[in-house]
Amino acid sequence: MTETAKTHFDAELQDRLMRYAAIDSQSDETTGITPSTECQWDMLRLLEQELVEIGASDVELTDYGVVLATVPGTVPGPTIGFLAHVDTAPQFNATGVKPRVIEGYNGGDITYPDDADLVLSPKDHPYLGTKVGHDIITASGLTLLGGDDKAGIAIIMTMARELLNASGAEHPPLRIAFTPDEEIGCGFDDRLARDLKADFAYTLDGGVAGEVVYESFSADRAVVTIKGVSIHPGYAKDKMVNATHLAAKIVQTLPQATMQPETSDGREGFIHLGDMNGGSSEMELKFILRDFERDGLAAKGDLLRQVCATVQATEPRAQITCEIYPQYRNMRYWLENDMTPVDLARAACADNGVEVLSVPIRGGTDGSRLTEMGVPTPNIFTGMQCIHGPKEWISVQDMALATKVCLSLVERGAKG
Repeated sequence: MTETAKTHFDAELQDRLMRYAAIDSQSDETTGITPSTECQWDMLRLLEQELVEIGASDVELTDYGVVLATVPGTVPGPTIGFLAHVDTAPQFNATGVKPRVIEGYNGGDITYPDDADLVLSPKDHPYLGTKVGHDIITASGLTLLGGDDKAGIAIIMTMARELLNASGAEHPPLRIAFTPDEEIGCGFDDRLARDLKADFAYTLDGGVAGEVVYESFSADRAVVTIKGVSIHPGYAKDKMVNATHLAAKIVQTLPQATMQPETSDGREGFIHLGDMNGGSSEMELKFILRDFERDGLAAKGDLLRQVCATVQATEPRAQITCEIYPQYRNMRYWLENDMTPVDLARAACADNGVEVLSVPIRGGTDGSRLTEMGVPTPNIFTGMQCIHGPKEWISVQDMALATKVCLSLVERGAKG
């Protein structure tokens, strides 16, 4: 397939992503429920209906907010799962998304109708410069697009529709799962590994064409609570303990030149302060801790605890607590013991003339948790770029290539 080659999947993929992206399904970590937002149920119900309409079997919307379905096999073979998440990231506005398509991209700068100052340039994003002639989907400038991970949904739905409509196509049984709340790290219900009923699976949640990822971050989250001493500021001398000042000390004591997302890359981990709320009497700081190795992740947790203890020692009248909660672990720990699903995906890429990229993903997917729970689940590319922000974009032809790779993958699965 050449860079600008069109496929019969293009129109369907474009239509699906444009429709799905326009539906608000942003997650919200503050609600304490799963799915965390009502709008995700809207997206889940739509996908449930569409799976029934294309002829999938065993279509179910579970009480824990996952749509499950089966594409019956035409020949014996391993049951292969395909997953994508319905929620979009809470880091940027995702309400009122207006997706648009730039047909036959000419290689120049892309501007946005709703933000005249916003420019997407191949000078800053070289991968975009390789997509001359492609059809590029972006939003209007005021929102993210939501291709993460509605591109994955569009690819899986297109693949499923193709297999259900194709007469004589040989493939083993497939299981489909659309999940909530991946972006806030709390949408994975322990029942999913059982209910998926797959021998192995793939998340469609990757970026550059050719990505077959079997290594992710290991992740914890941390909540630091600071209780000061509150008193009228006019009479505060030698009495007030200002929680905001102690919070600032904690942040400033943490390594500034290293261990932050903006100063780390490759296999380096980080401690990221994602949110800070409160006032002079009480503050809450929310961190995420990331590292590719267990020891490195534990060391970052120990460092955060030590910093909190050091600041606590400077002001014994305050009360500082640091609670750390596990999220997910590097899928490599399990996949390296059996690389069968990774090798199958790599072979499917080769079938389509795609150079494989297996670089560690500086994030995580539902595949990280599924792999940990006994369902090996590497991650496959969709083409999504500049995710979680207003410049997010994706090539329709990259999505079509991912669809072809998935079809080759299941064909290979039928051959054992």
